[in-house]
Amino acid sequence: IYILVVIVVHHLKPKKSKQKSEVKVKISIMEVKARAPGKIILSGEHAVVHGSTAVAASINLYTYVTLRFPTPADNDDTLKLQLKDLHLEFSWPIGKIKAALSQLDLPNSSTPTSCSIEAMKSIAALVEEQNIPEAKIFLASGVSAFLWLYTSIQGFKPATVIVTSELPLGSGLGSSAALSVALAAVLLAFSDLVNIDFNHQGWLMYADEELELLNKWAFEGEKIIHGRPSGIDNTVSTYGNMIQFRSGNLIRMKSNLPLKMLITNTKVGRNTKALVAGVSERALRHPDAMNFVFNAVDSISKELSAIIQSPIGDDLSVTQKEEKIEELMEMNQGLLQSMGVSHSSIETVLRTTLKYKLASKLTGAGGGGCVLTLLPNLLSGKVVDIVMNELESCGFQCFTAGIGGNGVEIYVGGSS
Repeated sequence: IYILVVIVVHHLKPKKSKQKSEVKVKISIMEVKARAPGKIILSGEHAVVHGSTAVAASINLYTYVTLRFPTPADNDDTLKLQLKDLHLEFSWPIGKIKAALSQLDLPNSSTPTSCSIEAMKSIAALVEEQNIPEAKIFLASGVSAFLWLYTSIQGFKPATVIVTSELPLGSGLGSSAALSVALAAVLLAFSDLVNIDFNHQGWLMYADEELELLNKWAFEGEKIIHGRPSGIDNTVSTYGNMIQFRSGNLIRMKSNLPLKMLITNTKVGRNTKALVAGVSERALRHPDAMNFVFNAVDSISKELSAIIQSPIGDDLSVTQKEEKIEELMEMNQGLLQSMGVSHSSIETVLRTTLKYKLASKLTGAGGGGCVLTLLPNLLSGKVVDIVMNELESCGFQCFTAGIGGNGVEIYVGGSS
């Protein structure tokens, strides 16, 4: 690793007639790694579009991004993006990127800015040259977001960016937002806009005001990928913990209850726009009934928020709180079924987990995707293994994840 050491001498005030000086060493390391968590919707999906409250939480499954600048000895003048899990690498000569984008009005790194139509055309041409395999063409928007974030924050510098992830793509767990957040984190680490303690050992969190800037840049990446995102996914991934949202207003929450979930990926693809439109059409056909459904979901989300934020050691034990959450999850799932967004694969997961007296609900758009199952603190690991084996025998993919942990973090140095 190439290390540049800058010595800064600060003169301190004399103490007991003895003058002292302190030498502070600031180490600028040429490699930084970031990790950003995925997310789940605990309650309120679909109903939130119609004015209800929803609750989202981070999960301790991460997307990792490493940014590495070449040393002068490397004589490397390219920008590389390596998607390790997909065995893909994209590469552009810096001169070609500069020729495509330098005539455009690129933003200042301190001012997150949307990608203009002109810039998007130039970036699309750079991505098209990479000949992404037809089966993976869905990656094009993510690669475009990478180029916009990189050139906007770092300009035209050669580097290698390596991406790995524990999050399945396109399953509703916020994989694209985690990518945008982790990218923004490593890119800003090599700017004058954040203050990093280079002596810190292990993972490090940004200050709140730095997270605000990071989140805004991540949102610009999400806009390239999704068009009109809500901002929920990137906000959860940036700040971690839990968020309550309603009508565009996001409120960060602090969880006082350790929750663990079994997340089952049905591997059934779904069309989110079609599912959202289907709920809206049903609401037009049955306005009174659907208003009751949306109001009920709103109440569930508010009660869930109150339980999660309730202080430790209050009148209810952890087990009693978990039982209440299980009931709220089951009610929310019933209401989602009445909205028409369940699926036979989701129902298979529900039947399987119910055999073991576990509560489950879909998370996100529905129509496939992922299902959450609450794993109570006193549940034996043996039961969890049995449930996972049964679900995996159906062709599903299972993860266990802690809920409501830290948001994006960085690691400075060679290896973590």
